[in-house]
Amino acid sequence: MASIVAIEHVTLDGVFQAPGRADEDTRNGFAHGGWGNPGSDPKMQEVIGRAMAGGWSLLAGRTTYEDLHEAWAVRQPASPMTRALTGARKFVASHDAGYRPRWGNSTLLAGDAGETVRALKQGHDEALIVFGSGKLLRALMRHGLVDELVLMVHPLVLGTGSRLFEPGQAPSMLKLSNQVSTATGVAILTYAFDGKAAAERPE
Repeated sequence: MASIVAIEHVTLDGVFQAPGRADEDTRNGFAHGGWGNPGSDPKMQEVIGRAMAGGWSLLAGRTTYEDLHEAWAVRQPASPMTRALTGARKFVASHDAGYRPRWGNSTLLAGDAGETVRALKQGHDEALIVFGSGKLLRALMRHGLVDELVLMVHPLVLGTGSRLFEPGQAPSMLKLSNQVSTATGVAILTYAFDGKAAAERPE
């Protein structure tokens, strides 16, 4: 069975929208795109590399999948990251059964993500890495399908933007398994889900 590892950049107030580029995600008038760039540090790549050790596949929602294709395959075709993403198996979750992924080596997971990703996880043999994909990630957490959460917490408060954890998120208990701080002030925190909701634990 595969493990699902979500790797997310977030601000201190929980915003995870558009950390990479100004035009990455401007929904709801978000004007702070690219806020994560000042915090970039080589230690981030080390942590991501460890998460991908032993083989990995990409799991993404449709919006993030299309953004990754545009950012790398279209804009930076010669980049090593483009080669890594192009060579990896990619699974795209979408409710649209007619959607046709345009990146090679991609498979559509059409329908309810809780069902399709659960089946994928049970039959897959590599870690499934999630970047961004907030709607998908929240659905997977509701279904208890996420095994590890890697949060790159930037010393920044934006006050606006989509947040990783929104109202209605089920209570969850997580265990801190690793912590790294960077020279740019980013705290990289790796958490493992223990599979129990906080409300189920005895006081």
